[in-house]
Amino acid sequence: MQRFTDARGEDTVDELWMVEHEPVFTLGQAGKPEHVLAPGGIPVLHVDRGGQVTYHGPGQIVLYPLLDLRRIGVGVREYVCRIEQAIIDTLAEWNIGGERREGAPGVYVGEAKVAALGIRVRRGCTFHGLAFNIGMDLEPFHRINPCGYQGLRVTSMQDLGGPSSMEAVKPALLAQVAGQFGLELHAQPGSPDLG
Repeated sequence: MQRFTDARGEDTVDELWMVEHEPVFTLGQAGKPEHVLAPGGIPVLHVDRGGQVTYHGPGQIVLYPLLDLRRIGVGVREYVCRIEQAIIDTLAEWNIGGERREGAPGVYVGEAKVAALGIRVRRGCTFHGLAFNIGMDLEPFHRINPCGYQGLRVTSMQDLGGPSSMEAVKPALLAQVAGQFGLELHAQPGSPDLG
C-alpha cells in the first residue's frame, strides 16, 4: 500500500484491495500498548494507519481503498463518512440497521461495533481502510480494548442474522464503496470474481 501510494501519479487508477488476514492485532499511530491486554500467541504489529488497536482474522473482510481524494473531489471527513455509509448500506441489504457515532469512526449496530476504520492519507491519496466482521471468531477482541475503548462490544454480520459467508458480502460491499465514489469496478487478473 505504501509503495503503491508513494509511486502514484496523477493518472494512476484507483484500486480497492480486499483481503482476509491471518490472526493479528494491529496498533495504529495513536495505539497505546496498554490497550493490548492479553495477546497470547497472536502477533501485535505497529502500523501507520490512524486509530488505536484492533484485531484482524479469518471471517473478516479487510478492504483497502487506494483512492486519489483530490481527483474525486472529496475531503478526509467526507471520505470517512462515505466509507461508513457504504458499510451501512451493505448491512441494509440484509435488513440490519447500522449507524455511525460522532467521534468514534466505524459502524455500530445497537451498542456493538461491526466495522472499524483505520485510514491514512498521504499527498491526498488514501491507504489502509476498513475491517468488516462477517462470520468470525470474536474471542480475540476480548484480549484488547477495541479501538482504545474498554468494554466496547464487537459483533459480526452472522451474529446479527446476516450471512456468515464472506463470498455473499464481498460483491455487495465492493458495489457500495464503488457507488460512494463513482468508481467502475474491473477485476484484476488473478483476483476473485466481483460477482
